[in-house]
Amino acid sequence: MDIRHLQYFLEVARQHSFTKAAQVLFITQPTISKTVKSLEDELGVTLLDRYGKNVKLTDAGEVFARQAQEIVTSFHNLSSELDDLMNLKKGHIRIGLPPMIGASFFPKVIGAFYKQYPNITIELFEDGGKKVENDILSGALDVGVTVLPADEDLFDSYIFVDESLKVVLHPTHPLAEQDEIQLAELSEDGFILFREDFSLHDRIIGACQKAGYQPRIIYESAQWDLISNMVAAGLGVALLPETICRELRQEEVRILKLKERIPWDLGMVWRKDRYQSFAVREWIAFSEKMLKPKH
Repeated sequence: MDIRHLQYFLEVARQHSFTKAAQVLFITQPTISKTVKSLEDELGVTLLDRYGKNVKLTDAGEVFARQAQEIVTSFHNLSSELDDLMNLKKGHIRIGLPPMIGASFFPKVIGAFYKQYPNITIELFEDGGKKVENDILSGALDVGVTVLPADEDLFDSYIFVDESLKVVLHPTHPLAEQDEIQLAELSEDGFILFREDFSLHDRIIGACQKAGYQPRIIYESAQWDLISNMVAAGLGVALLPETICRELRQEEVRILKLKERIPWDLGMVWRKDRYQSFAVREWIAFSEKMLKPKH
């Protein structure tokens, strides 16, 4: 029994005739008669009372027709839903974004995507890169942004930002008038870092250790503007990406280049071995086209 057999049976029931049903369905009468007979044999009941050229439903046929109609209707609804998805008319995407980068890169992208696909909904979750990666692996998110490199055995990705970290100091800091400094020169300073669930947290600590010291952390935050404000208040130093530094008020802080490059490479990542919906696949392609630097 398949959906086609149910459709044949229902048409015979509507037309009260094998001949008329065959004409409507553009098939031969023997084909439709054979199909209905195979249904009756499979079920072990008589579905149609045949008299002359006309037929009518038996009691069992009435019950079967109601259930068959529900199945056929559900099948048509499913086909419509899948067609909507295939044509990107609807869908839902869960995206993880670190708070410090969402406002800088994504309002225009999301706006353009929504304009083209108004029935695809997007749900944003603000978390650090490490949590974004974990949530993608667990299935809580479809895609997300993190600092690359990500584990290539687990994630597919594309890069859309290739920058470095810069030093942010209070204007009265002894090094504030220099253009470029080494990380070792900050060994006596207190650091204001992003929280542990941000990839930059471990990356900055690792860079300081490589420079010969364990950084003294005085505060951790998820908000880059709070970090910069604490530097402006003279509470410590920070290392922030170039994109963030361009947003800072130059009269409140000094921004210096580091001689050692600490990369800040941002990428969109998604789980490698998981099926991606049509909407998610379109988001990946659409956002990559808009975000990737033009060369």
